[in-house]
Amino acid sequence: ARYAALPADVLTGHTADDQAETLLVNLLRGAASSGLSAMRPGVRRPILALRRHETEALCAELGLTVFHDPSNTDPRHMRNRVRHELIPLIADISQRDPVPVLVRQTDIARVDADFLDDLATAVDPRDARALVAAPIALARRAVRRWLSGDHPPDAATVERVLAVARGEASRTDVGEGQSVRRSRQRLTLSFQGRAPTNPVTSE
Repeated sequence: ARYAALPADVLTGHTADDQAETLLVNLLRGAASSGLSAMRPGVRRPILALRRHETEALCAELGLTVFHDPSNTDPRHMRNRVRHELIPLIADISQRDPVPVLVRQTDIARVDADFLDDLATAVDPRDARALVAAPIALARRAVRRWLSGDHPPDAATVERVLAVARGEASRTDVGEGQSVRRSRQRLTLSFQGRAPTNPVTSE
């Protein structure tokens, strides 16, 4: 919602601390490796490698007034509790600054996820036999890519689609009024009560 309200070429002020928090939030939400890679570095996030205290110190040196959003201290939001409670606790337990370690983990997860995503492009998610034959890591990615709209499907949805591919079920709901059906070794995605968006083909 935030990005939808901003210009397409907006640059954000996300820092390494935000990256570490995103990793922990996604982990608590049950994200897979793509989610554990957190925010992808790029031109839209020019200071992602800097620490929050470094940006504040630079603003102070330049005489810029820093605005602290009061919602960032509201404990009703998970991210705020991660920022103000969980990360300090991890620092206390580990006796080290956890942010560089967590950021390094996002980099490792991103490289691994990108590699597997590239391999998964060779798997046709509508071909039930191909899904069943593929390594599970690639099959899951192929299904997730196929079903991804505004948000990727959760792990339970992906597993239900794979069960359909294996012939353990003939169809399954995948959310947003859509379902996946299996016929003649082909999977089709359709809205409830409508014709499939991917026509069934014989082999």
